[in-house]
Amino acid sequence: MTGAIIAIVIVLIVIGGITVSTMSYFRLQRHRADAVAMAAYRKLAEQAVADQATLYAKLDLLTGRLAAVEELLRSVE
Repeated sequence: MTGAIIAIVIVLIVIGGITVSTMSYFRLQRHRADAVAMAAYRKLAEQAVADQATLYAKLDLLTGRLAAVEELLRSVE
């Protein structure tokens, strides 16, 4: 009887180890996929910030031109 219990315990320990190893492997793969996605999001965010800075520069230029046109219209009146 004792030999059977020891065999069952050993088998359960081995199965538990295999299960934990498999779960850890797939968790690592999921983490790597998340890291790749986060890198893509970070790159997208950096591009959005750069585009926003360009838009602000163009908006400042247009604001200056509009002020010049308003000044010209005021001088005509």
